[in-house]
Amino acid sequence: MKSIRPYVVLGLLTFFLFILELVTGSTALSVREVWAALVDPSATDPGVAAVVREVRMPQAITALLAGMGLAVGGLFMQTIFRNPLAGPSVMGVSSGASLGVAVVMLAHPLWASLPIPPDAALMGAAMGGALAVLSLVMFADRRVGDGVTLLIVGLLISYLCSALVSVLQSTSSAQALQGFVFWGMGSFGGVSSDRLLWLAIPVATTMVVAVFSPKTLNALLLGDDHATTLGVDTRRSRRRLLWITGIVAGAVTACCGPIAFIGMVTPHLARGMLRTNDHAKLIPATVLCGGALALLCDLIARSGFMGGSLPLNAVTSLLGAPMVGWVLFSGKRWAGSA
Repeated sequence: MKSIRPYVVLGLLTFFLFILELVTGSTALSVREVWAALVDPSATDPGVAAVVREVRMPQAITALLAGMGLAVGGLFMQTIFRNPLAGPSVMGVSSGASLGVAVVMLAHPLWASLPIPPDAALMGAAMGGALAVLSLVMFADRRVGDGVTLLIVGLLISYLCSALVSVLQSTSSAQALQGFVFWGMGSFGGVSSDRLLWLAIPVATTMVVAVFSPKTLNALLLGDDHATTLGVDTRRSRRRLLWITGIVAGAVTACCGPIAFIGMVTPHLARGMLRTNDHAKLIPATVLCGGALALLCDLIARSGFMGGSLPLNAVTSLLGAPMVGWVLFSGKRWAGSA
């Protein structure tokens, strides 16, 4: 019974935060009103039904999916590199995705003539940028094989991507620049119901891969030599997990902007709660923690603090930075076996 208690608590917490997403906002609604708007919209106020079905529900689902996807991606990268600070943002993956989005949003003449829908162009560019950076990280991993050096490589790639984005910003129009700046602040509210599939498919694919990967991840945590003796093809497994991480990070970045810290912090929260490194137990806890943390950050961001909503990335950084500091200074109890 004790073994399932953490999952029950996390599940209830995630469900509670999801309901809060639906009932809170500029106009507070009751649970009964939300239920009526979802089940029988014709019998409720049209304005309430529109707010619940077209604004709050897509935003809550987006936060849930993005948090889960980034959390599992962060767990994959921390296990692969055996480094507690690894994650999509730290390794430069999110920066690569941001560069891809910048090319689409700021260098408009380069792609406007192509017969590609804007949403597809944005998603493809973000994934392409994320996967390009991952390719560089994998090449560096093959040549170096040291976790600390790889973090430095990821940092250098992030700076390079930021420099290229700055070049694009300096040559773009004021309208395009404003749109890109607002996108960079991060938001779960920009994904309409008809675009949720763009995010749901990569996240669902990541979840499926995670379900079938606990033994491989446990072996990789021991090091390449031990994993090989256990029959794991380390190169193939690392490559597959890194590509999946790049795809989901690119999808989240394209839909929500560059969301910081969630991918890095969430696996540590799961480890701290369960006191284990067994990925069969860590993966479901990480998924639930990621969803709950993303929902919590979104609730804080749109809580109306100081008379208006806060940038989502500001909230994730304000919550995530102290958590990373806690991981760094709490010794082996949390970070030592990441």
